[in-house]
Parts: sequence; structure tokens; C-alpha cells
Amino acid sequence: MKNSDSRSLIIKGIQKLSLIDYPGRVACTLFTFGCNFRCPYCHNPELVIDDGTPLIPESDVLRFLEDRRGFLDGVCITGGEPTLHDDLPNFIKRVKGLGYSVKLDTNGTSPEVLRRLIGEKLVDYIAMDVKAPLEKYESVVRVKVDTSRIAESVEIVKSFPEHEFRTTVVPELLTREDILAIARWLKGSRRFFIQQFKQTKTLDKIFMEKQVYSAVELEKIRDEIRCFFEVCRIRNI
Repeated sequence: MKNSDSRSLIIKGIQKLSLIDYPGRVACTLFTFGCNFRCPYCHNPELVIDDGTPLIPESDVLRFLEDRRGFLDGVCITGGEPTLHDDLPNFIKRVKGLGYSVKLDTNGTSPEVLRRLIGEKLVDYIAMDVKAPLEKYESVVRVKVDTSRIAESVEIVKSFPEHEFRTTVVPELLTREDILAIARWLKGSRRFFIQQFKQTKTLDKIFMEKQVYSAVELEKIRDEIRCFFEVCRIRNI
């Protein structure tokens, strides 16, 4: 999909108020269209495969943010994969110009973009999804992956003061040992979240019927790895 305005971010959704997407902030969440992964459990398939949902003009988003100054104090930019968009840095500059703090969600495939955003002080919080141990990445995300770029992004994010990593866990794709391996890889990070996958909507509809980890199983895994992180929690249970 091409945007009619090449200078505009391709935005397909906006959650006008969130108290959970950006820790410590009253925020809105912007959903960019397009992703270079095809994770079968993805709960935002309309951001991966075009379903005809119209774009939200960037001018409308900026007008909304201008109107909400003093009520909202943060903007979370998620996807899809935001770093695929060439205009992401310029868009964030416009958002920062309105006085907002910015959180970026990313899959880590664009370490050069992360370096630029950090170097230009355009992000205040980075959340990176770690899909699997490096040797299992392609089997989980269902595309070819240069895992050296994933590893590079992990190190960039780990060195950024305000960050989190999160891993969505599906038993068919990630075993208990896989989750432990991810935790050992990310050891020393500030925050790590184990995320139960949502069966309500998935990119591959077969995954709506897949088995999930029980709360007890996830709590046992969390208890094994919580010593590796300042914060280690489970989401979506």
C-alpha cells in the first residue's frame, strides 16, 4: 500500500485514551499499517494485510493531539511495524513539537532506525517484541529474517534507559525451554513481559483454536526468570 502523501505516516487506527500502553503516561496509541513479519498469532491482522480500512490522515491525528494537550501526555506508536515508514522520524518530530513524550513499539528489524531515533532524542520509551530464540525466529514469524539485525536491536534497546521487552507465548511455537532461553538472552534488561496470546483475532485463523499456556504454567516460568530483570510480569491472563 502506498500513501497518497509520501510525507505522511500510514496510520490505520487510533486509540484515543490508554492507561496501559505507555507506562506512567496518559496516552493515545497510533497504529501504523504494514509489517515485515507474518506471525500467525498476530492480533492486529488488519495492520498486516489490507482489509480496506481507510487511512487516518496525519493532519487529523496532529489536530487531535493538539486539542488533547494538557490531558494526554504521551503517544504510543505501534503497528504493524512503525520503523518501516520513512517518515517516522519526521512525524515524531511533529508530535514532540506538541510537547508529547513518545513510546515506540518495534519488532527490532531496523536497528539503524532505532539508532537514529535515539540519537535525535525522538523517543522516550522503547518496547521491543522478541519473538523467539534467534535460531527459531523464522519458524515463528514465517518469513526470512536477518537475525543479526534482531540481535543488534536487542543490544540497542537494552542500553536505552526506558525500555521493555515482551514475548508472546504460544505452546505450539515456543516451549518452556524457549521462553527460558529468551529470558537468559535478555538478562539484565529493565523490564520483561510474558504475553499470553489473544485467541479472539489472529492472522492465521487456525490459531484461534490453539492451546494456550495456563496461568499456573506461566507463573512458574515467571518465577524462574524474574531474578534476571528489574520487572518481570505476565500480561493477558
